Amino acid sequence: MLILAVGDVIGRPGRQALKELLPPLRQQYGIDLVMVNAENAAGGLGLTPATAEELLNAGADVLTSGNHIWAQREIIPYLSGEMPILRPLNYPPSVPGRGYIVGSQAVVVNLIGRTFMSNFDCPFRAMDELLAELKPKPPVIIVDFHAEATSEKMAMGRYLDGRVSAVLGTHTHVGTIDAQLLPQGTAYVTDIGMTGPVDSIIGDDTEAVLYRFLTIIPRRLSVGKGKTVFNAVLVRVDDDSGRAISIDRICQEVE
Repeated sequence: MLILAVGDVIGRPGRQALKELLPPLRQQYGIDLVMVNAENAAGGLGLTPATAEELLNAGADVLTSGNHIWAQREIIPYLSGEMPILRPLNYPPSVPGRGYIVGSQAVVVNLIGRTFMSNFDCPFRAMDELLAELKPKPPVIIVDFHAEATSEKMAMGRYLDGRVSAVLGTHTHVGTIDAQLLPQGTAYVTDIGMTGPVDSIIGDDTEAVLYRFLTIIPRRLSVGKGKTVFNAVLVRVDDDSGRAISIDRICQEVE
């Protein structure tokens, strides 16, 4: 089984890059499942029903998210609906939406970290509980771990090694070079990166971000412009055992 996980899509430039590059990639590699982190797809902050539909029409099968999923209030009713959109599993139980989805070929799980983030429920224990309650438990389980701290992401990878097929980090928008197979057969990368404008600061307009740093005065950020990068990882998993066979980074630029 081939799974493509696409890094945080940033605004219109990211959506355009996805629409341009995803269909040929699906055809080229024969990809079975595409998961896309979409929490910054609407104007660089949040997700709307229209932008979610746009990403799904481009070829995404599951949309994952993180702490910005609540930024566009109109998406909230859809989180518990038929659209394959996930919010992090380790929010309190009463929060709208779901943290995982069981498909015909795999389970996709969305977790959020706590270090430098907020007071979420423990992602490690939340994952333990989910793995215990999944009956029957499909062999292929892919985790999007939306977290800030490298150490927390690496800890999750090691904690789940051999129990899930892949732990793939999102949130920082900066792709890391540590894509690897862990000892017990779990594919891991600290951060997939982003699908958004290159000439920016993690996807946002450079001047606006510098103004914030230099003045400490809040200022609305806009999405950067110019050429766009498409960051993703391609994970090959054995259908029967759920063990990862390979993980490879994909990085393409779009003018």
